[in-house]
Amino acid sequence: MTDLLSLTPPAARAALAAWLAARGEPAYRVNQIVPRLWQRPVGSWDGASELPAALRHDLAAAFPLLRLTLGTHQQSRDGTEKFLWKLSDGEAVESVLIPEGKRRTLCISSQVGCALGCVFCATGRMGFRRNLSGAEIGAQVRELVLLDPAKRPTNVVFMGMGEPLLNWPAVDAALTILNDAEGLGIGARHITLSTVGILPGLEQFAKRPEQFRLALSLHAPTPSLRHALMPIEKKYRLPDVLDALKRLGRRVTLEYVLIGGRNDALEQADELAKLARPLGALVNLLPLHPGGAPDLAPSPRAQILAFGRRLQSGGVEAVLRKSRGLDISAACGQLRVELEARRSKVRAQEHASVE
Repeated sequence: MTDLLSLTPPAARAALAAWLAARGEPAYRVNQIVPRLWQRPVGSWDGASELPAALRHDLAAAFPLLRLTLGTHQQSRDGTEKFLWKLSDGEAVESVLIPEGKRRTLCISSQVGCALGCVFCATGRMGFRRNLSGAEIGAQVRELVLLDPAKRPTNVVFMGMGEPLLNWPAVDAALTILNDAEGLGIGARHITLSTVGILPGLEQFAKRPEQFRLALSLHAPTPSLRHALMPIEKKYRLPDVLDALKRLGRRVTLEYVLIGGRNDALEQADELAKLARPLGALVNLLPLHPGGAPDLAPSPRAQILAFGRRLQSGGVEAVLRKSRGLDISAACGQLRVELEARRSKVRAQEHASVE
């Protein structure tokens, strides 16, 4: 059995063409089947009613379609929607749909959990479970289309659970699936990969010819403060990461979560401006989502605005992003962690009653 959904669209087309030829099927069948993977997806081959019943039966045996199961769906008053998808092995990942005008941005996961342990991130507190396959990454978009075609995202960001560049082979394939005309057909400039700065992965990403966008999860303007917030700084030092970004030859976004009393001083805005100017980088200022780190406090709004003005006065383009989904578990990994905590509490109570 071959997992067509983990293959890039050209590879899936080739695998199907060879299989159909061996069966003596007419060549045009491949043009009927390939769109059913991503462009007009079906939940099972039975849904491809344009194909003969015998062919659908044999496709199901040779090329079973990977499915994610919707475990939990939350919708915020601001329109943000969070989906917890259950995987075949019992694990679960999250994706978040953020509508804004005609734009629908889907934030997707690349790993179950994360090994990096950033102090402001709920996923980091979960620890690393496993990598997602290319099919499981792309299926977060595919399942959304199957659920409601009107929710088809216009933009995709790899900012959900996990570090994409630590799962590069699957993310590499998923980028093609998302972008290819026979895949989901999302323009490269509408696909953003966010990374803490994994240097070997950045080298691989730089080899892609498409103009995918890159965001650096920065959150501190100095190596010492970044190390306190993000342990990965010990392995991939900030000066080395910034040098790699300069060599990348494309505009980069610097993601900066503002944490009250930790990284929001105006002097730190000046230091951040010194990093951003040589890169010509856009700085995304993100208020700390309280659900991501209950022991940290978001910066006061007045301080956030002053921080942004200080960056702009230093010649840096800075954008203040709104915290979305405050009335639901929309922080990265928050829903998964909360549900797991509830299950653990229930198991403990059950154990106590037995005792």
